[in-house]
Amino acid sequence: MQAPAPDHARSRRPRVLVLADSLAYHGPARPELLTEPRLFPNVLADELGAEADVVAQVGWTARHVWRSLTRDPRVYSLLVPAADAVVLAVGGMDYLPTALPTHLREGIAFLRPRPVRRGVRRAYLAAQPRVARWTRGRVRAMPQRLTDGYLTNCVSALRSVRPGLPIIGILPPRHRAAAFGGELRGHEAAWLAARAWGAEHDVPMADLAPVVQPHLDAGRANPDGLHFGWESHRDVGLELARVLRTCPGWTSR
Repeated sequence: MQAPAPDHARSRRPRVLVLADSLAYHGPARPELLTEPRLFPNVLADELGAEADVVAQVGWTARHVWRSLTRDPRVYSLLVPAADAVVLAVGGMDYLPTALPTHLREGIAFLRPRPVRRGVRRAYLAAQPRVARWTRGRVRAMPQRLTDGYLTNCVSALRSVRPGLPIIGILPPRHRAAAFGGELRGHEAAWLAARAWGAEHDVPMADLAPVVQPHLDAGRANPDGLHFGWESHRDVGLELARVLRTCPGWTSR
């Protein structure tokens, strides 16, 4: 069954659904409210004369976005039917090196009693940068084949319920995160794989690496070396808007 297309007779501005990780709402100092106009989803929307609906959480990978699309009734009942375009702004967390598979890392929060949980978390955080360097980035938070598979599922589902809906993705940016040992040897392979996936599935991809890198080099970023500064948010939003304008089916209103 296809979801109904949005009724633009009752809507003054188009809506862009941004499915993302914490890069979408972390600023140079802290997580921000989604109403913060300098965040890249809002820069994107403002550039297009649109409004942004953001669904994102810290550490989200392509698998989390797929689960959101299929398990969150607000997403599949309200946001997808209302969307004029979708931005799959994930992949930047998928390629990060890890000391634990994602499902085990997320399971730390459920350990009991509290002293055990805190001890395991401290041990994980201490081991993470060392393991990242030792494995040279080969052990990813999400294996590439799974990232590709979940992104494919997302696109197939969206195109099934909303034929012709403009969808874009991203080529992941680099980082300088001490928490991941500053390990970047997995980035090039992830970037090439994302580009190949976009070409295979006819999804335009915004290349965030050259957009973010000058600001990263100049120290204009969150001190964690992973999240964006305001300059990166601005330029990422503008690049996403540029790519979305090239999509068949996108018409600014």
